[in-house]
Amino acid sequence: MPELPDCSVYKDALERHVVAHRLRSVRMKSPFLLRSVAPPLSAVEGETVTGVRLIGKRIVLAFEKELFLVLHLMIAGRLRWRDASAPLPGRIGLAAFDFEHGSLLLTEAGTKKRASLHVVRGEEALAEHDRGGISVLDARLADFEAALLSGNHTLKRALCDPRRFSGIGNAYSDEILHDARVSPLQRTSRLDRDEIRRLHRSTKRVMKLWIERLLKDVGDGFPEKVTAFRDEMAVHGKHGRPCPVCAVPVQRIVYADNETNYCARCQTGGRVLKDRALSRLLKDDWPRSLDEL
Repeated sequence: MPELPDCSVYKDALERHVVAHRLRSVRMKSPFLLRSVAPPLSAVEGETVTGVRLIGKRIVLAFEKELFLVLHLMIAGRLRWRDASAPLPGRIGLAAFDFEHGSLLLTEAGTKKRASLHVVRGEEALAEHDRGGISVLDARLADFEAALLSGNHTLKRALCDPRRFSGIGNAYSDEILHDARVSPLQRTSRLDRDEIRRLHRSTKRVMKLWIERLLKDVGDGFPEKVTAFRDEMAVHGKHGRPCPVCAVPVQRIVYADNETNYCARCQTGGRVLKDRALSRLLKDDWPRSLDEL
C-alpha cells in the first residue's frame, strides 16, 4: 500500500500536472470504485483543480465549489499520467480523469479491487475521511508519545494504526523500528523514555529521508514505480539478506498476507521471534536465538 513517502510524491506530481487545469471528463470502467452517490461524480466534470492534499494515505483533489475527490489506492492501486484520452489498460484499468493536456489513469493490479473513490462537498464532509492520526513529520515529542501510548499494543501495530499516526504502513514501520533499534513486538506499555525518544527521532528521519529520496528520483516526471519493496531499504522485504548494520540475516514474522521484517541482533538482542506459521510446525525445534538458527 502506498504510504506517506509514496503519497507525497504523488501529491507533488499531481500539483505540477493538474492544479489550475479543468477536468474535462471522467471515464469509469469499474462500477465498484465509486463509493459515494451525493454529490454525483459528474459534479466535478468541467471544474478546475485548485489543489492537492493528503489525508493519511488518501489523496485528495480539491476543486472549485468546495468539491473534493478522495482517492484511496489501498494495496495495489496506482496512478499514471498519459497522453490526453489515453485508453484504460486491460484488466487493471479502473478509471481515467481526462484533462485537455493529458489523462490521469487509475489502475489496480490483482483480482481484489479495493481502491475507492469518494466525491464530497465541503470541509466538514472531507474531514470524515480523516482517521485522526497525527502528522509524523512535524509531531512534537509530547504529541508523539501521547499517540504511541494511547493503548497497549505492539509497536508494529501502533505505528500502523491510522488513528494514532498518519501515513505509516507495513513497509516504513519496519524501517522505522530497525532505525530505532527496537523490537516490532515490544509492547507500548513497556517502553522507556529513551526508546520513545529514539522512535520519535527515527520516525521523522526515516519518513523525511524517503520522501526526499523519492522526490529526487521522480524529478519533474510522474511516479511510475511505486512499490513497498526498494533496494535501499534496510530490512523490509529483505528476509534472509544481510542487515546493512550488522550483516546477520534479516528475519521475518508472517501473518495473513503481510510479514514483518527485523534484525535479531540490532532489534531483539539476538532473540529470534516466533513466526506463527513455522513455529507451529517446528514446535520445540523452533530456534530461539541467532546461535540456534
